[in-house]
Amino acid sequence: MRRAGEVLHLPVTYRGAPLDGAEAHLITTLEHSALGRRWVYDAAGDPVALGCYAAARAGRRQQAIFEPWDGTAVVGQRPQTVTLTVAGEGPGGGEVQLVRVPGDLTGYPAARCLVADWSTGSGVVAVSA
Repeated sequence: MRRAGEVLHLPVTYRGAPLDGAEAHLITTLEHSALGRRWVYDAAGDPVALGCYAAARAGRRQQAIFEPWDGTAVVGQRPQTVTLTVAGEGPGGGEVQLVRVPGDLTGYPAARCLVADWSTGSGVVAVSA
């Protein structure tokens, strides 16, 4: 997402039930035509999302392959438009903090970071909390 020319990192989670204790992170609810009511949260308040970021930053999780589906069948694979890599010398464990405005590594000299790369730039998107 961009605002006034600046790239913003705004990950969300999509859930089939409300997330207990995360009311402050609820963005909206919506109705899916087949699945019914869904809850959309700011990923910074979802422990499952934060755990995935922490595992990726620690090098324990690889980026998913994008496979579009048509009904019950995979119809191919598409190249990623954003790729993630691990950078920095800090430890890979512990809690993670999401970075809303992706920046370069100089802002995180002692941290192990998750860096997003896209066609027009790159930036840190997650660091040690």
